[in-house]
Formats: sequence, structure tokens, C-alpha cells
Amino acid sequence: MFCRLAVACLLPAQMKYGSSCGRRDWEDLDRLWIAYGPPMKGAQTARAAENARSNFRVGSASHVRRILFFVLLLAAWEAFSRSGIREDYLFPGPSVVAQTLFDGIVRGDYLRGALVSMQRIAVGYGISMVLGVTLGALIARNTILDDTVGALVIGLQALPSVCWLPLAILWLGLNESAIQFVVVMGALFSIVLGVRDGIRNTPPIFVKAARNLGARGVGLYVQVIVPAALPSILAGLKQGWAFAWRSLMAAELLFFSLSLGNLLQTGRDFNDAAGVLAVMVLIITIGVAVNQLIFAPVERRIAERWGYAAAVQ
Repeated sequence: MFCRLAVACLLPAQMKYGSSCGRRDWEDLDRLWIAYGPPMKGAQTARAAENARSNFRVGSASHVRRILFFVLLLAAWEAFSRSGIREDYLFPGPSVVAQTLFDGIVRGDYLRGALVSMQRIAVGYGISMVLGVTLGALIARNTILDDTVGALVIGLQALPSVCWLPLAILWLGLNESAIQFVVVMGALFSIVLGVRDGIRNTPPIFVKAARNLGARGVGLYVQVIVPAALPSILAGLKQGWAFAWRSLMAAELLFFSLSLGNLLQTGRDFNDAAGVLAVMVLIITIGVAVNQLIFAPVERRIAERWGYAAAVQ
């Protein structure tokens, strides 16, 4: 579809301003694409191989720098812990934290707590995705909603999500519903703004070309507007996930059930800095894993689709 849109403006005037395109129109458009399209397959293969070699070299250097940085960071942390500047129980080294993390996993406390937290984030983030995408699309296509609800969303986006916690407890009590409310409110507005900005900033030439080719209504959205808005939508979803994860940890600090947030609070109650740091490492690990396993592959796919990957190399 996008290949055809790229040369849609080359079509004769009587086709461009028609209400729809017939079979012959598409055949003419395909011939134009062949005439003005990409280079020969051999050149494409050679360029792809060169890009692959360049990506491998850049990726290898990046991994080496990253590993070296974290090795030095852990060494400095361990050295400071052993220096005696701070008491061991207040500033444990990475070896102690790693042992505490291992013991917690073996006992099953950390795994059960992580499972409870992941179940909560799945429900809350799922609700915020449905509401955010729907509301963002409506705001993007309706000027009145953008001037009213859109302005409210921008204002609420600036409000830290933890500010919703006292109100959630007053309205819903100290229970699961209050936690889910905080998670939804933490992620919702980032998703709304990402969807709104992505749809509203779709290049007008794409929409005009698609309409010249007969795209209307749902087809216009599915084939043109949504794909063009995907980078911004994904950025909003990714930011919403980060805010939802932070909101969940803040809410769980006050909720007395086995969860990652409650394990943090338990470590503070018992002056167990190693336990607090171990749970923090587990929280970071889950956040990084979600980003690398879910968001990063989608980002790479979109970058390749739109040519962003070549632009940043």
C-alpha cells in the first residue's frame, strides 16, 4: 500500500481526482512503481549484506562498552561497601545483594511476589491500553474533544501518578481496586497523548494519496493512518508501561499482601538493606525484560519498515 502511495501523485489527473480506482488504474500504478521503484535485486542484496556487517560491528562495540561499564560499576560498588565508610547492613555490596536475591528466589517469596505484581500490571495496563487508544483516537479526529478533553489530559499527565493513591484509598478503600485504579491512571494519559499525536501528525500526503486511490472510512485508518502513526503510538504505549510499573510499586507499598512492593516495605521494616536492593534488582530486571522482549522487537520492526534504522546508523 505504501509503495503505491509513494507514486500515487504520478497518476493522470482524471484518476487522481476520481472517487475510486479500477483494475486498470492499479495496473498503471504498478507499472509506475516498477519504473521508479527500487534498484535491482543484486544491488539490494549487496547493500543488505553491507548493512548487516555494519550493524554487527556497531552492535559488538556497544555490547563491549556496556559490559565493561557494568563490571566497573559493580567493582566500585563492592569496593565502597568494603571500605567501611558505611555500615555493612546499610550499604551491602553486590555479592551480598546477589546472595539475598538468590535466597529469596529459592524460598519462592520473590517469585510469588513477582507473579502477583505481574498479574496486577497485566490487568491495569490492559485496561489503560483499551481506554487510552480509544480516547486518543477520538481526540485526534475531533477538534472539540481536542480543545476540551485534550487540554485536561495534558494537565493530568503532569500529575505524578502516586498523587492518585490517597484519592483511590478514600474512594475505593485499601484493596485491589485501589491498586488497579492507580495503575490505570498512571498509564492512561501517556497512551492517550501518544495515540493523539501519532494520528494527528500523519503526513497529509499519505491521506490525500490514499483518498485518491479510493480509500475511505475504516480502510483509510487501517491501511494508512494507523501504520503511519505507529511510531508515536508505540512510544506512548512504552511510556505508559513505565508509568504503570512505577505506579504499581508505589501502590503496593501500602497494600499488605505478598508482592514486590510489599517486599520492599518489609525490607525497610526490618532494616534489611540487602533485601530492599535485591527486590529493586528484581523490579529492574522485569522492567528491562518486558522492554527487550516486547517493545524492542516491535520498535526494530517499525524502524526497518519506515527506514529509520538506516537513518540512525
